[in-house]
Amino acid sequence: MVLNEYFSSLIETEPLSILPKTVLLEEGKVADRLYLIHKGCLRLFFYNEGKDITFQFFFEGDFVASFDSLYKRQPSLFFLESIETTEASAIKRDDFYHLIEKRPLLREYYEEKLIERFHVYQQLFLSRIKNTPQQRYEELLKEHPDIIQRVPQHYIASYLGITPVSLSRIRNRR
Repeated sequence: MVLNEYFSSLIETEPLSILPKTVLLEEGKVADRLYLIHKGCLRLFFYNEGKDITFQFFFEGDFVASFDSLYKRQPSLFFLESIETTEASAIKRDDFYHLIEKRPLLREYYEEKLIERFHVYQQLFLSRIKNTPQQRYEELLKEHPDIIQRVPQHYIASYLGITPVSLSRIRNRR
């Protein structure tokens, strides 16, 4: 049994079929659910001076939430939105925290996912500081080809911190 199926079987969740461009959490709202993606893709983003800034993508097997908002019960600093048709399970905050108290394996899995996310944020931060847009794109191709294959170009450009036109130029140079 796949690890995600095992953990899904432990959690009483509400199954969701989510259409593309569905906002699951709005900036300023308190997160009350944690999502486990079975199939599909979600993104976290915010607006900065009217520009849509994507800072992470999530795929099959990922837990997704505004973790600060979920944990601290504070308003989220960003949006959670589907990019493609997504099948997911959702569990309410209190149910989830109660469950991980009773299931040490689930807690370990959740902690591993949080550490993975921290690692991704750290790499993104360092990449933005030290790499050129071309280098960031090459790194994305090497490390996360699934993003290039499944995510629209304008979201990828936003994630890389460049315009869609700049991304198009970088891709044409290859």
